[in-house]
Amino acid sequence: MSSYQVPAEPFEVEEVIKNSQFITRIRNVTTAEAAKAFIKELNQTYPDATHHCWAYIVGNPQSTTLLGCSDDGEPSGTAGKPMLTVLQHSGVGDIVAVCTRYYGGTKLGTGGLSRAYGGGVKLAMEQLPLKEKVDFSPLKFEVDYSQLKDCEHVMKDFLIEEVTIEYQSQIQISLMVASEQKDRFKQALQNQFRGNIEWIT
Repeated sequence: MSSYQVPAEPFEVEEVIKNSQFITRIRNVTTAEAAKAFIKELNQTYPDATHHCWAYIVGNPQSTTLLGCSDDGEPSGTAGKPMLTVLQHSGVGDIVAVCTRYYGGTKLGTGGLSRAYGGGVKLAMEQLPLKEKVDFSPLKFEVDYSQLKDCEHVMKDFLIEEVTIEYQSQIQISLMVASEQKDRFKQALQNQFRGNIEWIT
């Protein structure tokens, strides 16, 4: 699965549980640095909040390489982990969720906290507008000058971005192709040029 769902726009929901206010904010992020920058921004913007607990998943949720979570001072395992669990079961990638709590004077207990933080993310995910993100793979190859037009013709049938063409002794083409189309695209070029193509990556 090389395409996956990501948040289409910033989103937030608010709940009051036993006088404590919980505000869950969702953002689309493509790097762990961007997730951490958003968390830091909330800490600076709302310094009076009792906690800013968070969880994020960067990349394809089916083959996650980057994820993280934090209880931000709540009892261990009562906030970040329940939030991350909801994100992992949502099938949505490139996402950060931050749940800001303003303590209302009534303790919720560990089970109550887990339900509050996990529930806030669940509530947000149920309403979150989504869009599809396609996973791209880099490809680099060389063709003769006489092959360029045919090459561009083949490229029209595939999902391709960020094309760079360098004119040297041969023409060097760098591009990003939809991962699930990569093998078919390479085969189409091989067929077009009867194998007369130089692959660099």
